[in-house]
Amino acid sequence: MSVMRRIMPFIVFIGMVIVSYQAFENPFSNDYIASIKNVSAPVSNDQDELYQEIKAKAEAYAKPAEDAVLHKVWKKMPGLNGIKVNVEKSYKKMKKQGEFNEDLLVFEQVPPDVTLEDLPAAPIYRGHPDKKMVALNINVSWGEDHIPTILNILKKQHVKATFFIEGKWANKHEDLVKMIDEQGHEIGNHAFNHPDMKNLSAEESQKQIQDTNKILESITGNKPKWFAPPSGSFNEDVIKVADELGMETILWTVDTVDWKKPAPSVMINRVMGKVHNGAFILMHPTDPVAEGLTDLILKIKEKEYKIGNVTTLLDEERIYITSQKQTNK
Repeated sequence: MSVMRRIMPFIVFIGMVIVSYQAFENPFSNDYIASIKNVSAPVSNDQDELYQEIKAKAEAYAKPAEDAVLHKVWKKMPGLNGIKVNVEKSYKKMKKQGEFNEDLLVFEQVPPDVTLEDLPAAPIYRGHPDKKMVALNINVSWGEDHIPTILNILKKQHVKATFFIEGKWANKHEDLVKMIDEQGHEIGNHAFNHPDMKNLSAEESQKQIQDTNKILESITGNKPKWFAPPSGSFNEDVIKVADELGMETILWTVDTVDWKKPAPSVMINRVMGKVHNGAFILMHPTDPVAEGLTDLILKIKEKEYKIGNVTTLLDEERIYITSQKQTNK
């Protein structure tokens, strides 16, 4: 027993030496350490040729944002988003292919510093001149028989319009107001009883707009944001009152003159001769519009214009962002 006690420490020592030796000479350990030393550090995107190519070419596709302005002629005009290439996302899309591909570029929109809300009260006649979009503004004080036909055409053509509705008319035709709203169209304010608003006092203008807002909101649940003065008649008080009520005053640059009841072809030619980027196209629920709206929409689309409502035309979003070095045709 005493012998075992004396030799036990010696046995333990020998065992430790053997284990230590194996650890140092273990081929697996050596291979593992060697493999760690031989692994190259991952190449960062900044060192990748494709990444650098995208980065270098990105500037050619960039466009600066444009602020909303108070134009000498057109008064309030909306801004337009800038665009830039998202280099990281573009690189990820092209990485598998391993070469630059313009069609795989990923763009981001950059908002302007100044928007319509930042500008003083003034009427709005049009959208941004570089935005290839128009809006159909349908002023409604009569023509209820044509509303279902017009709505059916807009639905078939996948077009959303803005209907500026008179308060007095809305009171009598709640079902049609609901129909317009339920089909996803925008509803604006067209005063209460079609007055010549340039001859009204500020108090009278306020009543015309507020009374109509209350009626339309009671039917749709939404307070109108846009106000279109009947016949385009207004004075400074009208603009100021609308602004104080949180509304913008909307006019137009292209008039169908449909109330004169021209032949549909005459109406269409008139519009197509004047249509332009950012146009508000004024119309009413009349015979020429009911008969000619389909052809008018098709001709506008043939010219590669998008058709929107007031809100989409006046927002800063660019359309037609493509891989080409342009964003609006």
